Amino acid sequence: MIHLVQIGNGWSRRVALVEEPHLRCLSEVQSIYELAQHCLNRGGKLTEIALALAQGETLDYDAVYAGNSDWHLLVPIDVPGELSRLTVAGTGLTHLGSAKDRQAMHAAENQKAAETVTDSMRMFHWGVEGGRPAQGEIGIAPEWFYKGNSSILRGPFAPLSVPAYAEDGGEEAELAGVYIIGANGEPYRIGMAVGNEFSDHKFERRNYLNLAGSKLRTCSVGPELVVGAEFRSVAGEVRILRGAETIWSKEIETGEANMCHSLANLEHHHFKFEGHRQPGDVHVHFFGAHSLSFGDGIDLQDGDWMEVRYDGFGRALRNPIRIEARGKNRIVAVHPLD
Repeated sequence: MIHLVQIGNGWSRRVALVEEPHLRCLSEVQSIYELAQHCLNRGGKLTEIALALAQGETLDYDAVYAGNSDWHLLVPIDVPGELSRLTVAGTGLTHLGSAKDRQAMHAAENQKAAETVTDSMRMFHWGVEGGRPAQGEIGIAPEWFYKGNSSILRGPFAPLSVPAYAEDGGEEAELAGVYIIGANGEPYRIGMAVGNEFSDHKFERRNYLNLAGSKLRTCSVGPELVVGAEFRSVAGEVRILRGAETIWSKEIETGEANMCHSLANLEHHHFKFEGHRQPGDVHVHFFGAHSLSFGDGIDLQDGDWMEVRYDGFGRALRNPIRIEARGKNRIVAVHPLD
């Protein structure tokens, strides 16, 4: 298992191997995408190739992470110069601890609704019953959503925005899988990274059919891409900081032991679509959240910091929240070309 980061200094970029408390730069490649293509085109294991190329300069990881270096952390996967070649998507209602928050969110209007089994809870139970098929069999499809292309991905320490048209924004602390499609149309998992999927939960709460629109928001992954990560049972912590105060925190768990869907089932149902198997494309897929601060009644404010950490996945992912002024909301007019 190795950890990789992407770093930039404004005019050049590097891939670096994490050797705490240092970063060892790789030669010959300037992006993890290029490294993955190198692996696919020439054969061999990505870990072995990365270790063989880790012959460059050594940087102080503490200084880079703290913002005290010319180098800064980038999102750990992209397709340089081609925003549309990367798809960000995810699956929800995958975790055994997540259904309670969703049931409460979609049944909050009145007591009668609260006593009704919502569509969210039905889908969760379907996952419990059929989300872990035997090898060689296909299980039940999970809840799936699309977030955008790489234009909505933000790196560590970059702000996640609540647009003027949105109702709120809230963290979703998750792990995300990172994939590349080979020339043969087959998907390959590069690795996994800590993620903050970030959604508009108030808009979703109005009606479950708003889920699709509530997901079209910025999100973040990183700082480290872990190659060969263990995904059986992974413990972590999510925190919300307001100034120097931690206003909310929770111990969280992910991994197959804590989920109603197996990793293989989630991956199958994403990549079964032919459009998701276009050679050269990259996919970032969020695996679902264990708990949400929104479920505990927390409203995030402008300037709050969200922090997500998982054991074995490197340094914490930290992002501030930025809320656009409502006055910036405007009608988007379509201009005819006739």
